[in-house]
Amino acid sequence: MKTISIRLPEEYVREIEEACKQEVLDKGTMLRKLIGEALREYHIKKAFDLYSEGKISLWKAARMAGLTYRGALEELKKRNIPFRYEKEDLDADIKWAMNEK
Repeated sequence: MKTISIRLPEEYVREIEEACKQEVLDKGTMLRKLIGEALREYHIKKAFDLYSEGKISLWKAARMAGLTYRGALEELKKRNIPFRYEKEDLDADIKWAMNEK
């Protein structure tokens, strides 16, 4: 693990200290937990923004977000993002299904 220093507004420090009390965690552990959750959300948001823009497939978005395909479908619903299924997707699914015999 590496150590880094950052400047935080007093309000953030108070909120972190309050969260530490509620979770019964030390500041280092709490900060690692919060940063981990924020990074996970960042990856999910980035992946589904790209999916919404039609730049990547749902499979690719799921991989980028660290989710299963089913998890990605649930994330679409949660974020009110329409499911896209185009002819190329159908062709790929048919090709995959034909090879499964």
